[in-house]
Amino acid sequence: MIDKPRTIFTVGHSTHEMAEFVALLREHGVTKVVDVRSQPYGRLEHFRRENLDGELRDAGIGYLFLGRELGARREEPECYVDGQAVYERVAELPLFCEALDRLDIEADHNVLALLCAEREPLDCHRAVLVGRRLAERGWTVRHILADGRVENHADTERRMVDTVGVDPLFDQGMSHEALVRRAYEERGRQIAYRDQREELP
Repeated sequence: MIDKPRTIFTVGHSTHEMAEFVALLREHGVTKVVDVRSQPYGRLEHFRRENLDGELRDAGIGYLFLGRELGARREEPECYVDGQAVYERVAELPLFCEALDRLDIEADHNVLALLCAEREPLDCHRAVLVGRRLAERGWTVRHILADGRVENHADTERRMVDTVGVDPLFDQGMSHEALVRRAYEERGRQIAYRDQREELP
């Protein structure tokens, strides 16, 4: 647990133009982007790692790549079951935990935003894996949506419970915490990276 209040944003670059993306960051006072994409490339050239770093720095916003530490596509074989990454296992990795500690240090001098590609937080490990673990450590996690609105992580969790079909009435004996934990496990199974090589004959 951290001993002082911390706030962190998350954001998906989606299909934004760079000017739109920078405006989103500035609107919420973000001073440093933490890239948690395992593979920081894609069809949008301006969001490729080498281009994004320069674009952000030109806009006066810092850039830190932690895709190896906090990314969803893991190199560690112990994170996989039947070829699919299991977020609960990822969260136990020393490399992952050390990166969360580093965020605490970075937040001493910056307003941070975790960056990944997906528009919707519930489609992305930045919320379902990293945001969850930061919230458990006492951080206030806030998701910047594509239209500029901000959703608190607790509200994201409530949407997740509804999205994955966890029924509080059916599971009347379960606490709210247990329902949320079950929803995390189910959403993780729905979105976690699957290594296609495991399925080859």
